[in-house]
This record gives sequence, C-alpha cells and structure tokens, in this order.
Amino acid sequence: MEWLKTNSPVDYETALAFMEKRATDIREGAAGEAVWLLEHPPLYTAGTSAELSDLLEPDRFPVYDAGRGGQYTYHGPGQRIAYVMLDLKNRGSDVRRYVQDLEEWIIRTLACFDVTGERREGRIGIWVTRGGGREDKIAALGVRVRRWVTFHGIAINVSPDLSHFGGIVPCGISEHGVTSLQDLGIEATLNDLDEHLRGAFEDVFGIAAPTPIDFKP
Repeated sequence: MEWLKTNSPVDYETALAFMEKRATDIREGAAGEAVWLLEHPPLYTAGTSAELSDLLEPDRFPVYDAGRGGQYTYHGPGQRIAYVMLDLKNRGSDVRRYVQDLEEWIIRTLACFDVTGERREGRIGIWVTRGGGREDKIAALGVRVRRWVTFHGIAINVSPDLSHFGGIVPCGISEHGVTSLQDLGIEATLNDLDEHLRGAFEDVFGIAAPTPIDFKP
C-alpha cells in the first residue's frame, strides 16, 4: 500500500489517466494498492447519472466526464480529494461494503474535529445537521470498479469557496446546501485532515497507512 500526495493542483485529465493506469497495473500485479491525496483546480465533473439540467452554469468552470457513478460534483482548492485504488478481490468482492467503508472513513475523520457526519437514506455523501431542519453536505464520494479494482474516491470540504458549488445542483440535490470545516467555524488545514484520514483509514480498512510520498504525476 502506497500513500501518494501532490501539493499543487492536479488537472482532472491527468488524475483520471493516472487512476486508469494504476487500476490496470494493480489488476495485472504490476503495482500495489494506493491512496492519492490531492486538490484539483476549480472544475465540475459529471457522473454516469448526471442530468444536463443540473449544470446551471456550464461556462463557469471546465466540465469533465468522470466515468464514476453519481451526478455533478464540484472540485477545487481547499477540498481534499482522496482517490482510492484497492483490490476488492482481497476484500470479499463486496462493492456495497466498500462504499459503506468509504462513508465510515469520512465519518471517523470528521469526528476528529468534533463534527458529526451522518449518512442519509437516498442521498449520496456525508451530511451535517445545522439546526432548524437544515442539513448541509460536507463530503462527497464517487466510485468506479473495474475488474474488482477501485478508483475515484472521496472529497471532503475543508476550506473551498462554497459559492463555486452554485454552478451545479450538487449530486442532483437542490433542497439542501453544502458546508465545510471552515464554514462550521473550524480552522483546519489539508495537512491536519490528512493525518486524521490516515488514522481513520487504518481503523476502517485494517490496512496500515504509511507516511505519504511526495508525488508529481
């Protein structure tokens, strides 16, 4: 297992090409499993269930076909992306369990900041109750599995510009908003989050999370 970390924003096509190749190499035994921590420049991605009507401002940022499940998602600076490339054949070949583990990974990481992240039936992602019936999304996940190897992963809002989400209906859900650790009054860096991601990953997946390697794709 490798943990890779890129400190400068990675364009989406570069990230997608790397994941595609790494997933193939894992299946063929040419590379080990990996988690890749990164940020993207401001952009929107469309999952396989994306509705064009949910792209409210198509000219605001570049839009990419992600090839993962789900609908439209925003990525940008201040949001930690963790792309996860695991061999599910070593883990019972259970995609549903894998998605639940990703959710639990996020929930346990947020708990380190005294934030209660919650699942919601019928809504993808992890949610925070704000009071008065308001619920905001703080983290997203999108998964693709090819020959039992995963890629894509999770996105946690640390300190992104939340106005950038206004160009889409995030994940097709218009009746709820988005939030971040900063929006909740928590001053945290991406590095702070990364340390808690590593600890929670070991707890949930039972795999040691080594010190990230500086990686330039």
